[in-house]
Amino acid sequence: MRVSIIVPAFNEEKLIGATLRRIGAASAAFSRRGWESEVIVCDNNSTDTTAAQAREAGAKVVFEPVNQIARARNTGAGAAAGGWLVFVDADSRPSVELFDDVAGQIEGGRCVGGGSTMRLDERRFLTGCLMWLSNWFSRIIHWAAGAFVFCEKRAFDALGGFSLELYASEEIDFSRKLKKLARREGRKVVILHRYPLETSARKMRLYSRAELLAFTFRALFRPVRTVKSREACHPWYDGRR
Repeated sequence: MRVSIIVPAFNEEKLIGATLRRIGAASAAFSRRGWESEVIVCDNNSTDTTAAQAREAGAKVVFEPVNQIARARNTGAGAAAGGWLVFVDADSRPSVELFDDVAGQIEGGRCVGGGSTMRLDERRFLTGCLMWLSNWFSRIIHWAAGAFVFCEKRAFDALGGFSLELYASEEIDFSRKLKKLARREGRKVVILHRYPLETSARKMRLYSRAELLAFTFRALFRPVRTVKSREACHPWYDGRR
């Protein structure tokens, strides 16, 4: 068994080192089973030292010139040799316990993919409440959060990967398609929750409340137009880090 861990990264020099160290430590969950693993960083047209740091950490680095999270994940998956894919965002830090839960699902044979609940690396009341609500909804409806998605490579290829029409919410679109595939095959999509993924709360620091509220308003009232526009999804693409 080989697992490919894919990290899309755009100007992540501040966090990529810590993320890759945590991924390396967490991968012990695979190695102690006798499985192989590889780490692939997709440099999504970075202008900083992201790619150099990833190479120094021993990751395989591939380049995607078009700034789009879905495209970066797909490019990384295209270079993967593993039978299972684990997508981890560059500002997130998985634990060995989380990877152990992923391995357990793979060993069980009934799971085609899924995700994990999240916890922020900073304690904030409002964002904590929103995270709780997001985790609850994710577990109820079985939609993976974008910071952590795992699936069988065969299933990923069959679904055509993440939609290139979307600049945000591509993980929701993928989760919906993955659930349909799982039902056809008599399998399941799971949202792991015992060991939440630690992810950065930096958007709460880098963007004002007015900016975040404006984006939320557009996403709620013009969802399709918003997620299909890179400019409208600027918190992911304007390079603010």
